[in-house]
Amino acid sequence: MLRATGIRFSADFAQLQKQTGQLLVRLRRDIRTAENELVRLKKDEAMLATLAGVRAKASRRPVGSRPSRTSRINWTNVLEQMPPQFKAGNVRKVRGVQKKRPSEIFAAITRWIAGGNVKRKKRGLYEKAQP
Repeated sequence: MLRATGIRFSADFAQLQKQTGQLLVRLRRDIRTAENELVRLKKDEAMLATLAGVRAKASRRPVGSRPSRTSRINWTNVLEQMPPQFKAGNVRKVRGVQKKRPSEIFAAITRWIAGGNVKRKKRGLYEKAQP
């Protein structure tokens, strides 16, 4: 009796797996169809916007994507723009550095100190080394 129930369960489970697999195949096909339709609609929108002389609306960034990063900074040039004595706030005023995180600015100051280009006078106040 127990053995017959086990066989029946195995057959039911196999049938369920088969049906689930078929559903998955159909769902993937439907998703692919919807994605292709979306691409076609976006192309149509861009074409119509071009004909109307209007820029197409920029789509929102996809979920999970990262915002664009700021450009690379030449920290040696930033140091050259600093007065003989400066604070981290002075570094932030340099063009291109405004959007950098405080950790990036302090990492640059730390590199300048390690390289002997800057000396720390007191907390928060730095001085350029004499050439």
